[in-house]
Amino acid sequence: MATVSSPPQSLVRPRPSWWPHIAIMDRYIAKELTLPFLFGVGAFSSIGISIGALFELIRRITESGLSITLAAQIFLLKLPEFVVLAFPMSTLLSTMMTYSRFSSDSELIALQGVGVSIRRIIAPAVVLSFLVTGLTFVFNELITPAANYRAAVTLETALNSERPPFQERNIFYQEFQPAADDPSAQELKRQFYARRFDGTTMHGLTILDFSQQGLNQVVSAESATWDVQNNVWTFYNGTIYVVAPDGSFRNIVTFESQALQLPRTPLDLANRTKNDTEMNIAEATEQLELVRQSGDERKIRRWQIRIQQKYALPFVCVVFGLVGSSIGVLPQRTSRATSFGISIVIIFGYYLLSFITNAMGEVGLVSPFAAAWIPTFLGLAIGLYLLFRASK
Repeated sequence: MATVSSPPQSLVRPRPSWWPHIAIMDRYIAKELTLPFLFGVGAFSSIGISIGALFELIRRITESGLSITLAAQIFLLKLPEFVVLAFPMSTLLSTMMTYSRFSSDSELIALQGVGVSIRRIIAPAVVLSFLVTGLTFVFNELITPAANYRAAVTLETALNSERPPFQERNIFYQEFQPAADDPSAQELKRQFYARRFDGTTMHGLTILDFSQQGLNQVVSAESATWDVQNNVWTFYNGTIYVVAPDGSFRNIVTFESQALQLPRTPLDLANRTKNDTEMNIAEATEQLELVRQSGDERKIRRWQIRIQQKYALPFVCVVFGLVGSSIGVLPQRTSRATSFGISIVIIFGYYLLSFITNAMGEVGLVSPFAAAWIPTFLGLAIGLYLLFRASK
């Protein structure tokens, strides 16, 4: 009887001591999850970028004369945004397809027959979900905002509508203070308006000062600059109208140069032109601090929600991984097409709920934290319930 000899020890590559031991079952499940996940990233990214960017670029090529080379460059810059959106969906699709196949091929029965629990079988999917969560966070912080901003600047430059690195016209800034008759309420303290900004100097300024009872004074000036050394605004060629309590002009002062103690915030606001998709968490937090000084509660809530959503979005991968694997292990015989259809329904439901909670947060019905995290926590609760049912 022939015997199979083991390979010589010199041909066996030893495993590094720092390399974690991964069970054969885990390696097998991870391998089975990888291919559907990559398929999902490709499919969902293609659909997303086709709807969100490709059709618009084709229109720009035909109507505005955008060159194909620049269009291809912008296309590649927009790609990370849609790839990162595809990560959670691909996690759901891969876990559902993989575990559904295990269930329909009776591989789950075989594993349970040798004493492996459902929770242990699902563990590789959960680990994969956390890895994708980390990858999503890296994309959202380091790659996607910078790529989105570069794509926007490239498109605007190509269409001769280059975005300046600052807001050129109509700089508004409203500063609020506690109301005199109700400290819990806010009332306007000062309104700042500049007709134009050239990057260093504001032009055509009007400041309405309500810091005392009613309108105190009106400042009108030809231009103004920020004095970095003294942290004040220097106004040039202007007039100060001092208003009496009865609304009449009590005094009028003209000046060639006048330093005024006003916040630097209008300058900071004018120097920021990025939107929330072009900012990472640190930049969005700085923007929130600027907006907070204006006292505009609606804008403050909106930026608070955007920041919380930047934290919450990566964890959707964990929710989808848990939900997909918990549904997949249920006794069934579903095809890959059915799994794809169920995934689309779950994704639609999740993002519809996110849209609703976002709207509720912006109007103040729920807190910014709740607006961003309710879909995640609800999805996690559903996933744990499905896992509990599958484990019985």
